Amino acid sequence: MTSRQSAGKRRRRRTALAAALVVAGAGTLCGVAWPSASEASARPEIRLDAGKVEIPVSGGTAEVRADSLAVNVRADDGGELTLSAPATQPLGRPGPVKVSGRTASWTLPEHGLSVTAAAEQGRLRITVHGTRDDSTLSWPVTGTDRAASQVQLPRGEGLGVPVADPFWNSDSTGLAGHSYDLTADLTMPLWGYTLGGHGVSYLVPQPAGSSVAFASDGGRLRGTGLHTFSRRADTTDYTVTFALTDPSPVAPALDYRRWLTDHGRLVTLKSKIAANPEVGKLLGAFHAYTWGTARTAQGIAQLQALGLSRLWLGYDADGQPMDAQAVAAAKRAGYLVGPYDSFANGQDPKTSDAPTSSWPSPVYPDFCVHEQNGQVKAGFHDRGCYLSSQAFEQSAEGRRYLAERTVQLTANGANSYFLDVDAAGELFDDYSPTHAMNQSQDQANRLARMRRLSGPDKLVLGSESAGSWASPVIAFSHGSATPVADGLWPLERDKAAWGGYAPAGAPGTFFKPVTLPPDLAKAMFDPVYRIPLYETALHDSQVNLDRWELSYNKFPALETDRALLAMLYNTPLNLVLDGPAITAQGKRLAELQRYFAPLHQAAGTSPMTGFRWLTPDHRVQQTTFGDAVLQVTANFGTTAYGSLPPGCVDAVLKGGRPQRLCPTALPAG
Repeated sequence: MTSRQSAGKRRRRRTALAAALVVAGAGTLCGVAWPSASEASARPEIRLDAGKVEIPVSGGTAEVRADSLAVNVRADDGGELTLSAPATQPLGRPGPVKVSGRTASWTLPEHGLSVTAAAEQGRLRITVHGTRDDSTLSWPVTGTDRAASQVQLPRGEGLGVPVADPFWNSDSTGLAGHSYDLTADLTMPLWGYTLGGHGVSYLVPQPAGSSVAFASDGGRLRGTGLHTFSRRADTTDYTVTFALTDPSPVAPALDYRRWLTDHGRLVTLKSKIAANPEVGKLLGAFHAYTWGTARTAQGIAQLQALGLSRLWLGYDADGQPMDAQAVAAAKRAGYLVGPYDSFANGQDPKTSDAPTSSWPSPVYPDFCVHEQNGQVKAGFHDRGCYLSSQAFEQSAEGRRYLAERTVQLTANGANSYFLDVDAAGELFDDYSPTHAMNQSQDQANRLARMRRLSGPDKLVLGSESAGSWASPVIAFSHGSATPVADGLWPLERDKAAWGGYAPAGAPGTFFKPVTLPPDLAKAMFDPVYRIPLYETALHDSQVNLDRWELSYNKFPALETDRALLAMLYNTPLNLVLDGPAITAQGKRLAELQRYFAPLHQAAGTSPMTGFRWLTPDHRVQQTTFGDAVLQVTANFGTTAYGSLPPGCVDAVLKGGRPQRLCPTALPAG
């Protein structure tokens, strides 16, 4: 495995949006309101006024400065909002603005740019086309409105950060001074701000070549988009959509979910289950990577005896996979079971440190990704090389290698498959003269081969830290729930503190308990700053968990908060099990799974339709799924909230009574 890294006061809504309401604060019902077709057609046309392009959007009128791309909005409730300050670099004198129908266009000739602006399904859509290779544009410049109070960022599941919080304004612990690639570093290509009684969502539908960087300006977080124009990278067009929303912290994700739906890119778990009923076994299942006797039929029997009704069981690429007898036992128990694999790493077969890195000739070194300087791109842990998806995909022989690998690793009867990094956002440019590709092509190649695994091969497919672009072709993701902070990687490399890959049957990197430094624990796991952006967008599309090396028991001091977050978000725990772990922790884990299973089986295929904070300190939180199919209230605080004790969660299935879980009261073994 790799350690890679509403429209103001208007309240008319279409019936179809009723289920998409979310809650921003105690007692406040909020959502994103979009105009009906009749409303949209009744809107005034585009107007030009003293260098400004005025475009009606849902919730108000956007004003775009032709010379600087500054964006303001006159909201229907009378509010004046700044959605973007001027681009950071002077753009020069614009050419004449031309209006055709509902689209305005103009040029910025000093920089070789052309701009189009229009309303699209209630949003403002601005596309900047660049003709000069490797030129950049720093825009939009966001968070400058004095009413800005919180920034939302899909790092992992999602963060909601107060713009003036000193911790997050720090270069060393927070967002300030950090830049996030919209594909490699974020799970969704968006960010958002709360502006008083409004919110704004910034969405980059084609995010290749784009990032967002944060700086502390007067102790307040400002986020600036950055795009590089390149013909080779197919990034000559840079599109940003601006949606005026309610002030809910999850409104940007709700906006994105609607965009996915409108563009046919939201594939539901229900449809995936219809195509492959085995996917249904994910509902109610905890996930666990297994070692030692946990990989045997005897270990499966122990798990059953404890009452673990549903599990996904995986095993590492260490040369000791589950045998056919163990797989058969797991399948009889109703579990999913599958190998870890990767199509991304190649090493010399004579010295390879993992079976998954060994490939038939001529894969290594002929399929290696090449940097622009001609050097081979070093692979996992700087061993071997990253393998080019284009090299595999462009030839029948290459595709055969992948198919043969899959057949080999599922010969034991495995019904699931974990394909490391394919769905993660680190995409590659390959400058090899025989299999050149850009990042967009790499993404397309990965989608194609994952689609083969989850489609014709009928495997329940998962991947690592999946970006939302991969959601249509996978069923689960290990890592999308984790908002990884930079300090994690050096800690993981410290084998004395974190644990290494010994002993073979229970590697310390999995099993050694760790106490995270306070700043790292706060940045990654403090529920005050966690918000369910990813679940709001994709809960009913795929099952999301924490990273494989951050198992539930890895951080004992954080177990209660992590259990409550899992129940609140209706997402499974990711475990690591060997024989001793089953003996020592099995009863407790079984009680957690027994509580979780009926909730996830009832709501796992429903969208997350509500999120709110019930207390000003954000330590009591509530979620809703579907049409009140499930409502969960979690108390992360130190005092009771009504009858709900601290460190406990109440869940109510539709028509039922509250069911309580207090993790600290569970049996230790």
